[in-house]
Amino acid sequence: MMLAFLGQTFIALTERSSRGAKSNLAFLSMVPLDFWSWVSAGETAAWRLKWVMIPLTLLVAFGGRKLYRSIVQSPASFCGARYARGGLLASASVPLLILVLIGVTVPERLRHRLDGIRAGEYAQGYRIDRALSDYREEFGTLPSELKDLHRLPDADGTLAAALLSIDTSAYKASAEVAVQQKPQPLRGVVIRDAALTVSEDIPNEALSFTNYVLPLPGADKVLGTEDDLIVKDGVISRASDARRGAPTTVAQPRQP
Repeated sequence: MMLAFLGQTFIALTERSSRGAKSNLAFLSMVPLDFWSWVSAGETAAWRLKWVMIPLTLLVAFGGRKLYRSIVQSPASFCGARYARGGLLASASVPLLILVLIGVTVPERLRHRLDGIRAGEYAQGYRIDRALSDYREEFGTLPSELKDLHRLPDADGTLAAALLSIDTSAYKASAEVAVQQKPQPLRGVVIRDAALTVSEDIPNEALSFTNYVLPLPGADKVLGTEDDLIVKDGVISRASDARRGAPTTVAQPRQP
């Protein structure tokens, strides 16, 4: 059991080094020898051996304890009681070491799992923001409705899948347009430009949409809850974080 664990630890330690090695000499020079590299390799070995060591530990513990009792009860008939005690201790230390190494990696693995879930949720926002950026580059404006994104090529079908799973009516496009009034033939009147914010109620041909907001449902798949994602001009944030002023995640650089 001890040899199997040490062997798997050494294999895990050298696997990463062997990928970039072109010769045996380069391979040996790339093997890490620091303490934390061995700990990390031991954690990998522990996860690989967990389902093998559990039944093997029960077998060895039962059989080894029975044999050790026979030696203790009849010391004149047997020799090597000290070696038997050491072997039984080593057999018990291996599963204990495996449990410790697995236990210390559980929080990190849970964090990676949570990151994977969040990445899956954000992927939808990334795909739609990319399509909006492509649409703006192609037509010079953002679409007034998300269904207009079907005008873009979608060879892999990811855009259609993203649009199918969301409420497209929640999408809001807007634009800032400078409207200049015509001068009136009146004395003493000063005409100034007025900046107006125009929504999608104005026909799409009359203006160029520059900003958008798109709420997306979170893990509960229900729109309007605390875990919703808010995609706003290429920046993704959670509805709860936005209220607290937490930092947001940039989906991708937008085209000027």
